[in-house]
Amino acid sequence: MAGLRAASLAALFVTLCAGPLAAQDVFLRSHDGAVGIEGDLLGFDGEFYRVDTIYGELTVDGSGVTCEGPGCPDLEAFVARAVFSGAPIIGRVLLPSLLEAFAIRDGYVLRRHDSTGDDLRLTLHARGDGETLLADFRFRLTTSDEGLADLVAGEADIAMSLREARPEELARAREAGLGDLTKPARMRVLALDALVPVVAPANPVQSLSLRDLSRTLKGEIANWSALGGPDAPIDLHLWASETGIGQATADQAMLPDGRDLREAVTPHRDGAALARAVADNPFAFGLTPRSEQGEAWELPLTGPCGFALRADRRTVKTEDYPLTAPLLLYLPARRFPRLIRDFISYIDDPSAQLVIRRAGFVDQAPEEIGIARQGDRFANAIAMAGDETSLDELKRMVGLLAPLRRLTTSFRFEAGSARLDVQSRSNVERLADALQLGLFDNRRLVFVGFSDSKGPATANRDIARRRAQAVRDAVVAMAKTARLDRVDIAVDAFGEAMPMACDDTAWGRRVNRRVEVWVR
Repeated sequence: MAGLRAASLAALFVTLCAGPLAAQDVFLRSHDGAVGIEGDLLGFDGEFYRVDTIYGELTVDGSGVTCEGPGCPDLEAFVARAVFSGAPIIGRVLLPSLLEAFAIRDGYVLRRHDSTGDDLRLTLHARGDGETLLADFRFRLTTSDEGLADLVAGEADIAMSLREARPEELARAREAGLGDLTKPARMRVLALDALVPVVAPANPVQSLSLRDLSRTLKGEIANWSALGGPDAPIDLHLWASETGIGQATADQAMLPDGRDLREAVTPHRDGAALARAVADNPFAFGLTPRSEQGEAWELPLTGPCGFALRADRRTVKTEDYPLTAPLLLYLPARRFPRLIRDFISYIDDPSAQLVIRRAGFVDQAPEEIGIARQGDRFANAIAMAGDETSLDELKRMVGLLAPLRRLTTSFRFEAGSARLDVQSRSNVERLADALQLGLFDNRRLVFVGFSDSKGPATANRDIARRRAQAVRDAVVAMAKTARLDRVDIAVDAFGEAMPMACDDTAWGRRVNRRVEVWVR
C-alpha cells in the first residue's frame, strides 16, 4: 500500500476533467491483487481515475488497476466531454471551424446538433461506423464575464474571452484550485482581431487621427464638422459594456488617458447589428472588431506626423496597428481527456492557422517581411528624425536591417508598464517553440529595440536596448531544449529612430515602444 500510495501521491497534481460525475464508491485493485485503493470516484478521463480517499485526492493510472464498485465507468463507452463558455465570436464561428478541420485531419466524423440561440453542440464519432460517440463539445455563447465565472464555478471546462482576466477573477480562480491563469499553459491566444473605427460608405470622412478617435469616444467631439464632415451630430454605436468587446474597447481606448466613454451611445451585443446600423446611417460612427465590420467602411488611423495605419493581417500581427484584440482561451490546471488535449494542441498547427485566417480572423503564423516592404517605415524614419537622431545613426540602422527580414513576431508593453502585453507574452512562447524545433538553426536573429521620442535620445536608446535584451532573455529562458549554439542571436537598439505612429497620444507612444525581431 505504501508503494501505491507514493506513486499516487506523485500524480496528485494532475487533475482530471471528464465532465461532472457524482461521487460514487469504487475500489481500484492492482492487477496482481496485492494493493487496492478505496474511495469516491471524482472523475475519469479515459486514462486516469481521480479518487477521494483517506489519503486525500489521488490520481491513479487506469492501465495498472481494475475498477470494482457501483461508481466504475464503462471503459469501452467512454466519451470525452468539454464545455466551453464565453464570447460568442469565438464559440459560434472560430472554434467550430477549427473542430471541423481537426476532425478531417484526424479521421473523425463531426456532427452538428440542433441548438438554441445561446448553446451549440458538436460531437465527434468514429470514422468506421459513424455512430460511436467519441467526444462531446458544448459551447455556451454568453459573455467573457460569464465564461470566466463559469470556469471558476466549475460549470465550464474552458472560458472563451475577448479580454484578459481581471485581478479579482484571477484571485478567485486560484482560490478554486484552477492555478495561475496568467501562465502560458493556462491562457492561450487563439487568434487575433483588431478594433477598427467604422462609418457608412456614404460618409465623406476618409480617415481619423488617434487623438480625434479618443475625443470622439469621450464625447469631446460630437459633430462631424470637427472631423471634416457635414454639420451633423455623431451617432455613436459601440458594443455593450457587459460584452468582452465592450470591455476591450474601454481597455484599449480609454484607460491610457484615464477617461470614460461618453454617455450618448447606442449599445449593441451583436456585431452584425452594429455593422448594419452604421452602414445604413451616414451620420453613424462605430468601433467594432475587424472581423465584424460587415458593410461598414473602415477608417484608417492617421496623425499630424503623416502616418496612416490600417488594420491588415501584418499590422495586427506585429501590433503596429494600435488597437489589437486577442481572442483568448482560459484553461484550468487539470488534465483533459486525450481527445480534448489533441484538439487543443491542434490549434497551434500550421493548418489551423489557415482555418483561423479563412474564418476572418488574424492567425499567428510568423511571416517574414522583406526590406522592400519597409520603404514607408524608412522614409518616415528620415522624415521624422529629431535633432538628436543623427544621420550616422540612421545609416547604421539601415546598414544593420537592410540584409535582414522583419518577423511579424513583435513585442510591445502594457500601458504604463514594463510588462509585455498578452499578445507579446504569447509571442515569447511561440518564438521559443520555433527555436526548440530548430526553425532558426544556422540563421541570424536580431532583437531590435525602439522607443518613443519622449526624453533624451541617448536615454531612449539605452531603455530600448534593455527592453530588447529582456525579451531576448525571456525567449532563451523558455527555449530550454533549443540548440542555441546553432543560432546567431544578437541585440541592438535605435531608440526613437523609426517611429510607427505619432507621439501625440498615449496610443501612439505605446506603438512606438517595441522590440522587433529581424532574421537572415
